[in-house]
Amino acid sequence: MRLKVLIIAIICGFCLSGCNPNMKDLGDFNGHFESGNYAGAEHFAQAKIKNNGNPSGNDLLWTLQAAAAQRAQLNHSISLETFDKAEEMLNYYSPKSEVLDNVSATIVNDNAMPYRGEQYDGIMVNTYKAIDFLAEKKLDLARVELNRALDRQTRAKEHFNNEIRKLEDQLNKQKEKTNTDAKAMAGSEGVQSVINSNYSNLSDFAPYPDFVNPFTTYLAGIYFMLIGENGRAADLLKETAGMVPDNDYIKNDLQLADDAAAGKTKIENQCWIIFENGLGPTKSEVRLDLPLAIVSDRVAYTGIALPQLSPRPPAYPYLTIKTDNAEYTTRQVADMERIIQTEFNKDFKGILIRSIASAAVKTAAQAALSSDKNGDGGKIAAIALGIYSAATTAADLRIWTSLPKDFQIARCNIPNNSPLLVFTPADTMFEVNIPPCKNAIVYIKIINAGARPVYEVLAF
Repeated sequence: MRLKVLIIAIICGFCLSGCNPNMKDLGDFNGHFESGNYAGAEHFAQAKIKNNGNPSGNDLLWTLQAAAAQRAQLNHSISLETFDKAEEMLNYYSPKSEVLDNVSATIVNDNAMPYRGEQYDGIMVNTYKAIDFLAEKKLDLARVELNRALDRQTRAKEHFNNEIRKLEDQLNKQKEKTNTDAKAMAGSEGVQSVINSNYSNLSDFAPYPDFVNPFTTYLAGIYFMLIGENGRAADLLKETAGMVPDNDYIKNDLQLADDAAAGKTKIENQCWIIFENGLGPTKSEVRLDLPLAIVSDRVAYTGIALPQLSPRPPAYPYLTIKTDNAEYTTRQVADMERIIQTEFNKDFKGILIRSIASAAVKTAAQAALSSDKNGDGGKIAAIALGIYSAATTAADLRIWTSLPKDFQIARCNIPNNSPLLVFTPADTMFEVNIPPCKNAIVYIKIINAGARPVYEVLAF
């Protein structure tokens, strides 16, 4: 009998090993991207997209990754096509009910749900599309994308509230069917003690307003100033200054927009520098033992797996810009880690409750099967279910890993008959030649300290 049990356990282990998400794929993509092999990263991501119609699984995630790799190669027209596909997927998922997904998450884990994208994903899709259109000198289309990004920021809070209501409804239905109150367990003293000891820094940051990306708002403000809509530009820059009060460049831009709107000055010979710095966080798994004796008198505890954000270092703390006889230092306008952390914190309660619900249901089933009245057959089934539970206890670590760590800005006059000199704190330098134009944006992307800078001039 013991041999039969062992054989069944081994077979189940092999059969169910595929239930754990294989995060090697994200690691391989990151390896290409972090080494500056953007073409390799693009090819790797494209090969992972399985969509033959409606998106499913990780199609959206890999589409986002592919588009970011294309942008890093300055392939604007191609990245626009890919971002268009990503936006179609985001829109496909937006109105869809998540009830069946939450059921799958309870039976298996959150990886059973398709990657639907985060609110910041959608905002950055439209922001990046706007930059691509600016590079192609399609100002009207850039305007459309910036307006869409701003609209996404407005609608994001309502979307989150709707998702909370959906989760509440699903939990209530599950409680009626299984007599398992996962929400109450998540809020219990024992569970909260474990969570607090492992997520002590969950709220240890100053969030921006709900789902607002200051870089998107700032870029829209600069855009409207450059096309002469200074009143709207001033409104957007005022909003940005409220979120980033210590950045003097934003204050000066706001003053410039106000003066232009009042007819006191003309906007010309100005150069804005945008520094897309480093890479944003990845996710790692934290496995915890939670006291769930309430589930069964036969099982004193059970395990869950939760995601945790893992920050990556910046490429540089700042860049120094030298032009003619002046020197400027870039300053942060938006911390993508804060933006991602804001949404992660709001999602975390739902993630925790779904994980506990899944563990509780599986644990209760094991306890019921192992009852003496079920004999040896029940005990064998309980062992098999235990192996299934272990195999499917895995955190959802999916995240758009090619986003930057932060965005920084500076503004200077366009140099007279000389290139713009850009210095890193490591004393490396590169030159940016600005063609004859009224105003310009110099867009610089550096993913890490050893990477080759990617830069271009958006002339107006």
